[in-house]
Amino acid sequence: MSRRRTLVVALWLLAACLLPATEATAAKRTFGVRALQEGSVGRDVRVLQDFLTRWGLRTHVDGHYGPVTARRVRRWETLTGRPVDGRMSLEDAAELRRAVEAGERRPDVAPAAGGTPAEVVDPAAAAAAATTATAPVEHATMAPDGTAIAPPSAPEVVKALIAAANEIHDKPYKYGGGHGRWIDSGYDCSGSMSYALHGAGLLDVALDSTGFMSWGEPGEGQWVTNYANPGHSYMVIAGLRFDTSGRAEDNTRWDEEMRDPSGYTVRHPPGL
Repeated sequence: MSRRRTLVVALWLLAACLLPATEATAAKRTFGVRALQEGSVGRDVRVLQDFLTRWGLRTHVDGHYGPVTARRVRRWETLTGRPVDGRMSLEDAAELRRAVEAGERRPDVAPAAGGTPAEVVDPAAAAAAATTATAPVEHATMAPDGTAIAPPSAPEVVKALIAAANEIHDKPYKYGGGHGRWIDSGYDCSGSMSYALHGAGLLDVALDSTGFMSWGEPGEGQWVTNYANPGHSYMVIAGLRFDTSGRAEDNTRWDEEMRDPSGYTVRHPPGL
C-alpha cells in the first residue's frame, strides 16, 4: 500500500471515529447552553418541548425544532410579555426553566386529571382576567392601503393576529382557500380567519365555519370575537370587522362597519 493511500485510509478512519462523538455531543447538549430556533435538533430541544408542555403549551417531544414548536415558543413569548420571534434565546431558556421548576403555568389553563396540561376549563376566570388585564382602551384603525393598524395598548398576540390578517387582507375569495395549505392564492371566510389565528399562534389546523361554532369560549371577547354559522364566519378584532364580504367593495377584508350578528354563534379565543 502506498504512503499516500495509507494516509488517506488513516484520515478516513479518524473521521469515522470522531463523527459519532460529535453527534453524541450534539445529542447531549444541556438546555440553555445554546440559543434554539427552527431547524435546531438535539436533547436540549426535547427538554424545551417538555418544558413548554409542563408550562401549559402541549408540544410533541421529538427533539426537532419545527414550525409547531416555533409557534408554541411564540405563544409562550406572547403570554409572558416577551419579544415575539419564535426563538429560544439563552435568557428565554433561563426564564422558562425557572418558571417550570417553580411550578408556574400559563395563566389561561388549569391542570387536568393526572396533572396533564389542559385548555381553559374556567371561562369565567379567563374572562375576568381579560377584563382586568387586557380590556381595550382604544380600537384598531384603518390605513389608506386597506390594512389595519393595531392600537398600542393591544396585547402582543392581538397585534400578531392583526399583522397576519393584513397579509391576506386583499387576497381574492376562493372557496376552500386556506384549508389545504396556509399559503394559498385565495381564501374563503373561515380560511381567512384560520390564517390569521394561525399566524398569531392560536390555531394549528384550519377550521371551517361549522368548526368555529364550537371553537374558543362562549360570548364576546375583550379583544377578539368570532361569529359563525354553518354558511359563513367572520371576526371582530380590536373593533374592526375582518370579513370576506367586504373585499368585493373596498378590496380589503377589513371593515369599520359591523353587521347584524343574528343567527351567528358568538365565541372568542380564551383570554382575549
